[in-house]
Amino acid sequence: MSLDIANTPPAPYYAVIFTNLRTAVDEGYGDMAEKMVALAAQQPGFLGVESARDGLGITVSYWKDLESIRAWKAHAEHQVAQQLGHAKWYAAFKTRIARVERDYAL
Repeated sequence: MSLDIANTPPAPYYAVIFTNLRTAVDEGYGDMAEKMVALAAQQPGFLGVESARDGLGITVSYWKDLESIRAWKAHAEHQVAQQLGHAKWYAAFKTRIARVERDYAL
């Protein structure tokens, strides 16, 4: 996964914040995570992604609009990854969707 800060357009846009705690099961997790980032990047409305893990995992994906987020959630391959996450990879998770009103950078 990239260590870059996402290069997002001027606000407004949306952020999907996925916070999670992993189980001890690692079976295929890394490959699936990489596959999902690559697949998300091909979806209409995708703007970028940032991810970090130090016990607690946080992935923030950025999207043009709510319709793009809904389409990504409903994508067949993403649904398979979600089901596997629920069944074996995540002990707990929370997804938050927020509208980014402004941003600034150094």
